[in-house]
Amino acid sequence: MSTPFPFTAVVGQDDLRLALLLNAVSPAVGGVLVRGEKGTAKSTAVRALSALMPEVDVVSGCRFSCDPGSPDPACPDGPHEPGAFASRPARMVELPVGASEDRLVGALDIERALAEGVKAFEPGLLADAHRGILYVDEVNLLHDHLVDLLLDAAAMGASYVEREGVSVRHASKFLLVGTMNPEEGELRPQLLDRFGLTVEVAASREPDQRVEVVRRRLAHDDDPAAFAARWADEEAAVRARIVAARELLPSVRLGDGALRQIAATCAAFEVDGMRADIVMARTATALAAWAGRTEVLAEDVRQAALLALPHRRRRNPFDAPGLDEDKLDETLEEFGGSDGDGGGDDDPDPGPGGGPGGQPEPDDAPQGDGDTAARPEAGEGGEPQPSGGAGEQSPVRAAEPFRTRVLSVPGLGEGAAGRRSRARTEYGRTIRARRPRGALTKLHLAATVQAAAPHQRARGRSGPGLVVRRDDLRQASREGREGNLVLFVVDASGSMAARQRMSAVKGAVLSLLLDAYQRRDKVGLVTFRGSAADVALPPTSSVDAAAVRLESLPTGGRTPLAAGLLKAHEVLRVERLRDPARRALVVVVTDGRATGGPEPVALAGRAARLFAAEGTASVVVDCESGPVRLGLAGRLAGELGGTAVTLDELRADSIAGLVKDVQGSRRAA
Repeated sequence: MSTPFPFTAVVGQDDLRLALLLNAVSPAVGGVLVRGEKGTAKSTAVRALSALMPEVDVVSGCRFSCDPGSPDPACPDGPHEPGAFASRPARMVELPVGASEDRLVGALDIERALAEGVKAFEPGLLADAHRGILYVDEVNLLHDHLVDLLLDAAAMGASYVEREGVSVRHASKFLLVGTMNPEEGELRPQLLDRFGLTVEVAASREPDQRVEVVRRRLAHDDDPAAFAARWADEEAAVRARIVAARELLPSVRLGDGALRQIAATCAAFEVDGMRADIVMARTATALAAWAGRTEVLAEDVRQAALLALPHRRRRNPFDAPGLDEDKLDETLEEFGGSDGDGGGDDDPDPGPGGGPGGQPEPDDAPQGDGDTAARPEAGEGGEPQPSGGAGEQSPVRAAEPFRTRVLSVPGLGEGAAGRRSRARTEYGRTIRARRPRGALTKLHLAATVQAAAPHQRARGRSGPGLVVRRDDLRQASREGREGNLVLFVVDASGSMAARQRMSAVKGAVLSLLLDAYQRRDKVGLVTFRGSAADVALPPTSSVDAAAVRLESLPTGGRTPLAAGLLKAHEVLRVERLRDPARRALVVVVTDGRATGGPEPVALAGRAARLFAAEGTASVVVDCESGPVRLGLAGRLAGELGGTAVTLDELRADSIAGLVKDVQGSRRAA
């Protein structure tokens, strides 16, 4: 077994270490979501924490790690005889991104259950993680149904496996830690809310600190055992402190003043629901226990807010994470308690190894740095380009996003789970039965019984009951929804800006981006203006990255429509090689004009017909306005083999869009 990197040897990352330690002290806090770029010690810190967790006593031979002091009465391996137990280290179980549902919750042998009435259950990762740590790297890339199962188990403390009337239930209480890189896509707000705490991590910009990171990493790689021995005393001290804080936790007093501050803070930041209040209360209590105190102070409430609220105030992916700390301090001061817990000079003990528990410095706040850093880069990318038309204009702000009509890819796909287009999936409504190819995952009970019924006499069955053999089993074919690649091709030429329509256009694209986020799509952004087209954002799951690029999009110049379409065609070609199962929806946002390059109209028509020949689904958002309209966008949609909608028709509550839908359905009939 490899020697893990010592927890106390991790350089910096105070908030990350503190959040992990608070969950070790009080698992009721609800876990940690760690957001940040790659290479910032996220996985290292989580794996190191498992070595600090106190050992657990388990019932000997129990696959579900029952506590001998209070065994689970419903344990599938029970009932347990008293007295037989063993001690072992707390486990850290890793859930891989490609895990199946059976691997997560466990597998039930359907054939034996039907034929013999035996619950032959093989435990999954949720059982292995009971009373330990469950670590999910890249949690934002897990399928939605797996995240739902995972968070439901974390909330209820139990896992349920239901298959055609046969059910198994077992205890599953664990410290849940998820890591993610926001550039690869966000979790839905409903799922973010299920994590107790969140921390933002980034690599240090201090040369001395970076040098120390490299020095310690190299020393550990050269001789892990010797490096761990150097930190053994610090590790033992933290381990003992966790045990002491756990014992002190029931004695910590959360006074009315601290409760008022917690409630006022959650109300001031307009956090939905009451989970934030509860998590803040548990976190503040754990902070006091970690500091060796029996009373919650205002400093504990402040630190709890910084850990428990940033991810709960994001209502869509375009909201910046983080909290306004000046507003937080004003709220805490206004509602300071008078019972002794509203303030004090005692700061939480920074702890060994550099001080988890210290307040984050303003320079470390990722929410400010991220926005500030993105805008200059966008400005540099918006240098004027040579053009023969209107000059470049400064970027305009997007109009307020709105709820859009559902745009979908026709036909039946087999792509990644999502919410946009029809697809064959493992989850959804059952449409037919077939013989299983490989392992049986979803049993079609009626078809199985129908297949077995004619053979009962030959199998010696004359009375009630049914003899089912493997050849009788039928797999349920299901239809659900898939996520698509939504590739935006946006006209940023002078003709769009001259009529002051770019604000409305950006608002429409932001609305479609929000819709893509909710439907679990990948998105890409191609823009064209002047004499060329650019891939402003390669296909990604991060719609907020697309929103940032769109916000700083400059306009001006001629309209190289053909170049934009050809660039989009190339992006799709490469993406099909990477992910052939994911179908694409091309959304061209333009007024249909083509003025860039030689024979611009003819070239644009030929480029559009490439999409039609390949059967690529497409929609043209017609941005033309004014009393006289040329109808060029509609002509472009015809050459693409797609449909055209105006900005007004794109709205979900648009009467014009409703009439168009009704007319389209009549023509289809």
